[in-house]
Order: sequence, then structure tokens, then C-alpha cells
Amino acid sequence: MGLPKKFTKIKRESERLQMIKIVEVGPRDGLQNETATVPTDAKVAFVNALSATGVSEIEVSAFVSPGRVPQLADSEEVFRDISRKAGVMYSALVPNEQGLDRAISAGVDKVSVFTAASETFNRKNINASVEESIRRFLPLMGRAKSMGLLVRGYVSTAFWCAFEGKIAPEAARNVIDRLFDIGVDEVSISDTTGKASPEEVAKLLELILPGIPSGQIAMHFHDTYGRGVANVLMSHSYGIRIFDASVGGLGGCPFAPGATGNVSTESVVRALEAGEISVGVDLEKLSNARRVLDAFLKNERRTLPDGGSQACMTCRYYSGDACCGRQAASR
Repeated sequence: MGLPKKFTKIKRESERLQMIKIVEVGPRDGLQNETATVPTDAKVAFVNALSATGVSEIEVSAFVSPGRVPQLADSEEVFRDISRKAGVMYSALVPNEQGLDRAISAGVDKVSVFTAASETFNRKNINASVEESIRRFLPLMGRAKSMGLLVRGYVSTAFWCAFEGKIAPEAARNVIDRLFDIGVDEVSISDTTGKASPEEVAKLLELILPGIPSGQIAMHFHDTYGRGVANVLMSHSYGIRIFDASVGGLGGCPFAPGATGNVSTESVVRALEAGEISVGVDLEKLSNARRVLDAFLKNERRTLPDGGSQACMTCRYYSGDACCGRQAASR
């Protein structure tokens, strides 16, 4: 027998009002694919401005090989110079124990490891099979836990892969399960190519959520096909409350051909608030943070949403037609 209607309504209202956690990935995932040089001082100012917006976490950088991701070669300097705000978590991506050593020295609050649901993508990205990559995390996990650090696991190409095509939901679920088996605190499910549809998102969540608390799942969408916002809203309907996003839609993956920027933080906040969902992020301050980088990023990287994108539907200028460009002109 189900709950009485009165209590079912209260439960749904409680779920609706549950606070959203925005993980701002602009400083790391947003900048890693940029060809323009962004000075360290500008990155520091960018992170400091983001700290004032109300986001719960900022992925500041990655402790990776400068030869692989030259844009993030100054990760130590950025962590050293930022002004940390109480209540904001400052995290970083680490590929191995050497990266963890650097992250610990920099005083990170949380580290992230990364693998993929696609074997081909994983081999092209980190030259290892999926299972090999997870086994490599084991010594890192032990050390991170002994230091009291939270650990996130990224699962890239959870829906589609530029090399293998569509990824079976069962394949993604297996990788997610393995990451929780080795002790990660949360998993971020990544639509690396930006090709996932809301229906595909729903299918994967229906598969994994019976066995995993929704509070340990984050969703990470790219907006290549203009479906990032719709995918966020679909995920929210399944109880997901942690969303990765990048201010201004910065981003892309250097190892996934054709992948464009992350879903923009502004669009995610507007869309959720339009549904009377509490977010707690200041849109004006997000806009101010984005402008910090305007002098350094190439104009062609500030792309407009494709016609019909749900990102347009969150814009204050939207009138029911395709993107009019007024939002971009007002930047």
C-alpha cells in the first residue's frame, strides 16, 4: 500500500526544495581545451570571483602533465594564490599518485580521478583499459582516504563515444559500480560528447539509482547538441541534486573530437529556478566572474546556442524563436 496522498505530496515538495549543489568546473574543464593563454593572475581572479557566486564547489585545476594539458601547468600557483571562502570546496583532478602529492601540497579539499565507459576513449586518453585505470587508483585511494580527502570519480563517455558510438547503459553502470567498490565518495556521470538525450539520461538513471543513493551521483553535461539543460532537468526529476556546469559554457575535451563546451552555469541556474527549485547562486555574480576571462579568450569560443536549444529558453530575451544574439551582445 502506498503513502497517503497528503504524505506523498509532502515528500515530493521536500524533494523539490532540496538544495542543489553546483560544481563549477570552468577553471579546470572549461580552460583545459582553450588554445589562448590565460595568465595565472587571471585564473586566480576568476576563481575568486566564482567563490562569491554561491556555488558549492569549484574545480580549480588539474595536477596533470603540462605536456598533455599545457593550459593547466600552473595549478600549484593558482591554488597558492586564490582566496578561499568558507563553505566553498576547492577541488582538483589527479591522474596518479604524483598528481595526488602535488594536490596535497597545494591544500586541495577534494580530488577527482577519471576513467571512461568506453575502452577506446580510455586508451586514447590515458593509455589504459578501463579496468587497468581503476586498478591504478587503488594506492591513490588509500592515501587520499588516510588524509581525510573526499574523492570523486569521473566516468567519461557514459552515453556516447566519438570512437565507439553509443555506449550501452550496462557498460556505464559497471564502471560506476567499480568506482564505488574502490571507495569513491561520489561519481560524476559525464556526457563527454554532448550527444545524450533526456531519454538516454533517464534510462541510465533508472538502471543505477535503485542501488546507489542519488546524493552520491553528479551529472556532467556538455551542450554540443543543445540538450544540456534538458538533461539537467531530466536528471533532477530522478532526484539528482549535484550538477557540474561551466560559467559561460566554457569547455570541451581535448581527447574527444567534436565535443564542445559544458552546459553553462547560468543556463542551469535559470532553468532550475524557473521550476521554483532552490539553487542559491547569484546570476549577476556569475556574469561578473565570466567577464574576468573575456580579454583572454578568443571570440570564436564564445559560441551561441544552436537554434532550438533549451539554453535559449532560459534567456531573458527569449521570445520563442532561435537564438537572437542579444544576450551575447550584452556581455
